[in-house]
This record gives sequence, C-alpha cells and structure tokens, in this order.
Amino acid sequence: MSPTGIGVSIRFAAADDCGLILDFIRELALYEKAPEAVVATEAQLRQHGFGPQRQFEAIIAELGGEPAGHGALPHALLDLARTPTLYLEDIVVREAARGHGVGRRLMARLAAIALERGWGRIDFHVLDWNPARGFYRKLGFDHLEEWLRYGAAGGWLERLAEWDEPG
Repeated sequence: MSPTGIGVSIRFAAADDCGLILDFIRELALYEKAPEAVVATEAQLRQHGFGPQRQFEAIIAELGGEPAGHGALPHALLDLARTPTLYLEDIVVREAARGHGVGRRLMARLAAIALERGWGRIDFHVLDWNPARGFYRKLGFDHLEEWLRYGAAGGWLERLAEWDEPG
C-alpha cells in the first residue's frame, strides 16, 4: 500500500469492536509507557460507547482489510466562548501500518466528521516526547503553548468531591 492512504478504509466502530478498541487502548498505553493505566473493560466500552447514553464514538482504520488504527472521540466539547470542538481522546496506528497513510486518513476523517457536525476545531493532547508531534505539525496542527493541561485523579478527586454539599 502506498503512503497516499490508498487501500486504507475508515469506518465507525460497532459494539462488536469493543475488544479491538480495548486492544488499541492497551497498545497506546504501552507506547506511552503506562500499561498499568488501562483499567477499562470491554463491558464498560460497550456501555459507554454503544449503550443508550453514549459517551464516545470511535473510528477504526483498516489497511488491506486488517485493523490498523483507531481514534476515540467523546462527544463535542462546548466552550461558551468558542465553537464546538471535536476532542480526540486517543489515536493510535499500529507500527506495521505506519508509513501507509493510515494516520493521515484517520485525521482527515476526523476533520470531515467535525465539519459535517458543524464543529470548528479538533483538539488533543500529545506527550512531549512523542515523535508524532512532527506528523501533526505537517498536517497543520499547532501546539497551543498558552494552554497547560491540569487534571486530578484518585485520592485528589475523592478529597475534592468531599467538598460537594448536598442540595
């Protein structure tokens, strides 16, 4: 297959793809040097991605009919000062499929989804050591230096929730 993406197909994931999605999540966590971070299960993916109250969607890239890449997107984020945003939670292209246009096709499909839905942006996070940063720059994405990521989990999240007052 050529680097132009010929032979690459992109489709929305179905409930039957939950095992494959979990495999992609595990591959990404391993690449990001945090395999222990994956606690999701197929049942959770099925419930949250394909149940009555969907929390995310996923797309699957196939190269020559074989799963080659994956993108997960929660529903659009709304910022009252900006346009709705497609937030890309995860993107991974299997090592054997790199250099065949799979990543570019995944990003192009995500851009088309955003435009089809009237969303004006795509945002995502990239680890500072990830060589894919150069790939994203080639596609026209900029590092938004003025924005810093913050987060809380585990014990900190539990302590913060203790301040929640009923009523």
